[in-house]
Amino acid sequence: MDEKFKTFKKSEMIPFNEALDLISGKWKMNILYALSRLGKLRYGQIKNLLENITPHVLATKLKELEAEGLIKRVVYPEVPPKVEYSITTKGESLLPILKQLCDWGKINCIEKSNQN
Repeated sequence: MDEKFKTFKKSEMIPFNEALDLISGKWKMNILYALSRLGKLRYGQIKNLLENITPHVLATKLKELEAEGLIKRVVYPEVPPKVEYSITTKGESLLPILKQLCDWGKINCIEKSNQN
């Protein structure tokens, strides 16, 4: 058996898995990206940007991102109620990683489309 395998501790995977749990799924990174590029957005604006997302899934993902501290939800005491979402400092700390992922995707998607 390889020496690296023998000395590898499963606990080394925990931070990686926890980070992936925060942003996993089809929509969370899209929401974070939109908020990072456009600033404060209302629910309807986010819904319009993410054309194929259902209202239930969007509401769920926004609640999850807020609970994880990656976005902030502000409710203004107006009639009708006004709610805005924005990215937090913790969410902003993910942006360099998301940019690298986007850059990787551009390179590899271009390669993939050129191969077809």
